[in-house]
Formats: sequence, structure tokens, C-alpha cells
Amino acid sequence: MKSLRTFKTAVRALRRNVLRAALTTLGIVIGVAAVIAMMEIGNGSSAAIQKTIASMGANNILIMPGTAASGGVSFGAGSVMTLTPEDGEAIGRDCPAVAAVAPVVRARTQVVYGNKNWVPMYIYGTTPTFLEVRDWTEMADGEPFTERDVRNSSKVCVVGQTLVRELFGGLWPIGKELRLQNVAFKVVGVLTSKGANMMGMDQDDIVIAPWTTIKYRVSGSSLGNVNQSAASSQTAATVNTLSLLYPNIQTTVYPVPSATQQADTPQPIRFANVDQLMSAATSAAQIPAAIEQIASVLRERHHIRPGELDDFTIRDMTEMTRAMSSTTQLMTKLLLAVAMISLIVGGVGIMNIMLVSVTERTREIGLRMSVGAEPGDILRQFLTEAVVLCLIGGAVGILLGRGCSYLVRTFLRWPTGISIGAIVAAVLVSASVGIIFGYYPAWKASRLDPIEALRYE
Repeated sequence: MKSLRTFKTAVRALRRNVLRAALTTLGIVIGVAAVIAMMEIGNGSSAAIQKTIASMGANNILIMPGTAASGGVSFGAGSVMTLTPEDGEAIGRDCPAVAAVAPVVRARTQVVYGNKNWVPMYIYGTTPTFLEVRDWTEMADGEPFTERDVRNSSKVCVVGQTLVRELFGGLWPIGKELRLQNVAFKVVGVLTSKGANMMGMDQDDIVIAPWTTIKYRVSGSSLGNVNQSAASSQTAATVNTLSLLYPNIQTTVYPVPSATQQADTPQPIRFANVDQLMSAATSAAQIPAAIEQIASVLRERHHIRPGELDDFTIRDMTEMTRAMSSTTQLMTKLLLAVAMISLIVGGVGIMNIMLVSVTERTREIGLRMSVGAEPGDILRQFLTEAVVLCLIGGAVGILLGRGCSYLVRTFLRWPTGISIGAIVAAVLVSASVGIIFGYYPAWKASRLDPIEALRYE
């Protein structure tokens, strides 16, 4: 009851001079609005940067096959083909931290259309899930190939914007055919532009097709040469012709299919291997957990005992993601620091006005003390006035900050993200500013001598 009476007295005192109270809260209004707007713009920018980083492959986890060695000589990563599409299916099924995974068969050869040719930086044989892994779900035109195309080894492909520019010029590629190793592929989709990746390499210089088609119709093996078309154009030389004197020829019951027949009707083997598996974690924070789960699943599938070396290698972009995240966090903190300066200025303004109010109301304070008001009552009254001023300014500042954020998003097209924490912090900071900067004027009022206060002119 006493607190309610003190609150009513404080509000009544503020209503005596509404204009001065409004101008006093202006500093708090601007400070809180700046905090809310800056935090929402910072959150939106961080989310946009994180999305850009993810689109460039920062959330990707690359699983490479193992390394072969003989006589102490290592043959390098990928010299042993230990990964299969079934491994990718197991990872996608048994690893909760992995959002998607796709097998990849690489090739390096010429792509020919009419009288033009081009050697893309990336020729990937994969599944439709690859587009989800690389955050390439939106198509510029057409549609991606399907799982049915993968099962049927269909001769279809999706091309990037660089291929559209270099091969087709002003022509639209959907429905047209291009050739890889003399195999005609129908273009069914065009990818949206991604630009360069973190290493400066063109991500749009790419051809994507079903991995079964690339493996059995185009490359025929893993990517071991720089340019498979150049390697295939060379005729293999006979090293030792002496073996032709005594040929070891065995008769076969069934005719052996020619190279052309094998290319036209490939026979997939039961345990096909792939060059690599590409996966994406559910978020950047889940990358370590995803790596641990992937390693556990592959070790179990490949029957690797404890203490034995892995027959695969897992790579990620954690360091790059961490660097980018620290940059965005630093930017948000700088924006918050600038906005907090406005709150401090507003608090100083409230202290100044409250000191002036104490001086103006010295006779009122002396009169209240002479009729029985205690110093604690005077302290609570002036402290309540300061807190009410700050809370009103905080409420108006929150509305103004949200409005500024909406205007920035609507007219400037900048990304923004609502920050509940910033709103709660603004309310707490407003109350704290009222208490901190209003305590000294309230304390000074409570320490006045009633006799001297009544004699004050």
C-alpha cells in the first residue's frame, strides 16, 4: 500500500510538467531505439552472412577415400576406393547432425555443343541430394534430375551459368544436348549463379549428372587424370611385344561386347565405389558432432577395429566458419557499444533534470518532512520518478526501434532479425539507468534539513 501511494505521488509530480518529462525521456528513447534497431540489423546481417557462408560450402563435410601405401611409399588420398553410395545412405540415415549427404563421381573432360567446346572445372556425377548439400535448391530454369534418372543411368544433366555463357551464348540450353566423351546429355536444368567460393574458384563452372551415368558411360573409373578426354585420345603403346608370340587366348562361350556396346548398355557392379561423399551439417555448430557420427558409422560399416587406422579422411571448413562467425559477432558488439553510449547520455540527462527538480521542490520536500515524511519516503519518491521516466522512455524506445527495423527492411531491403533478448535487455537497462542515475538526486533530496528546506526561496 505504501509503495502504491509512493508511485501515485511520483506520477502526480511528473504530470505537473509533462513537456519537461517528455524531453527528459528523449535520451532514453533514442538510446533504447538505437539498441533495438542495431541488434535487429546486426542479427539480420549475421543470419545473411551465415547463409552466404553456408552457400559457399562452409557447412560442408567432405569424406575422401583412404590412402594406399607400399614399401613405405604413400600413393596419396584416393588411391584406394573405399567409399560406396551405400555408405552415404547409412550416413544420412544414422547421423542426426547431418542434414544431407550425396555421393560424388568426378570427371575431367571436354564438353561439346555444336562447334564449341569447354572443359568445366567441375563435372560431378551425383544424386539430386547434392543440390541440397550445396544449398542449390533453387533453379534458374528447368528442374533437377531425379533418383529415377540415377537408377536408370539416364543421360541428363544440369549446368551452371558459366557453361550457359561459354557454350550456348545467347541460346537457352533447356532441352538441348551436349556431349561428354561422345555421350549425348540432355540439359534439363540450369543452376542459379553462386559466384566464386572461398578459394576464389568459379562455382558456376559445373556440370552435374547422375553418378551412374558419369561412372559407367563417361569416366569408366575414378578421376586419375587431369583431362580424361586428352588421355583417351592417346593410343596406349605396347610395352613388350614378345608376349604376342605366345598369346594366352581363351575361348569364350558368349561374345565379348565392344567398347561402344558397353558404353550404350552399362552393367553396374553390385558394390560400386565413388570418388567421395559430400555432406552438410545441420548447422555450423553441429559440424564437430557430424564428423564424429560420420566417423563412427564408417568405421562400423568398414569393419575397422579399435586402434586401426581409418580407410577414409574427413575434411571440413570449421576454421573458415569460425573466422566468419567471429567477424559477425564483433560487428554486432560494436553496434551494441555505439547504441549503449546513447543510453548513458540519456541517463546523464535524467540525473541532471532530477537534480534541477530537487532544487525546485526544496520547499515541498521540507513541507513533507515537517508533516511526518521520513527520509526513506523522499528517497523512494524521487527514485520512483526516475525509474518511471526511464521505463516510459524504454517502452517508447522499443516501439521506435522496432519501427526503424521494419522501415530498414522494407525500404532499404536490408535483412533484419527480431531479438527478444535485446527487448528484455532494453527494459532491464532502462530500469537500471533510472535507479543508477536517479539515486543520487533522490538521496540528496532525502538528506535535506526540513527547517532549511522550509526557509528556501
